[in-house]
Amino acid sequence: MTQSPAQQIALWADMLRHMAASGLRFAPTIYDTERYIALQDLAVEMQAYAGGDLPETLEPLRASVLSHVTPFAVADAAIIDDDGRLLLIRRADNGLWAMPGGGLDVGETAAEGAVREALEESGVAGEPVALAGIWDSRYCGSVTRHHLYQIVVICRPLAEQPDGPPSHAHEVLESGWFAAGDLPADLDPGHRTRIPHVFKVWHGEAPAHLDL
Repeated sequence: MTQSPAQQIALWADMLRHMAASGLRFAPTIYDTERYIALQDLAVEMQAYAGGDLPETLEPLRASVLSHVTPFAVADAAIIDDDGRLLLIRRADNGLWAMPGGGLDVGETAAEGAVREALEESGVAGEPVALAGIWDSRYCGSVTRHHLYQIVVICRPLAEQPDGPPSHAHEVLESGWFAAGDLPADLDPGHRTRIPHVFKVWHGEAPAHLDL
């Protein structure tokens, strides 16, 4: 996938972040520690430049993001009903349609995380049934500042659904069910790549995806 200059700069910054986080964890001397902190500073400045942010606004990320030593693992729930329709949400942050999903919490499986994110964002409770694939964010069109492994879990909606609004309703403008041939035009770029494969796996026409 072709990336914009800003996306490429952000990815380089994320690579520097990874180097700095790993180095700080194993730095043998105070001098090495100082160098890796300087590398963190450079990563912050590059991320700020790529996103048009002020560097100081990214400082709160230093403890959580800049100390993260591996790519982020995120999970999407591909919930498909008995009519073969896929649940999509329209995100509040960019106005685009996507499968519900997000970052995994420590201590949960990818399937558990996908089900949790779907319930939080859409209010729909699902049951995981299959793996659609694991995508590398660098190769599937995702617009992100970080290197992600994006795990898509196929689910079916539970017969009994919870009452009340979803807990994270502020993150979603609306939600809906869509057939493979009736998807919204304004899909999130990374999901535009992954969703067709989800339907292929659901129909038994393809194995789970893996970027090699």
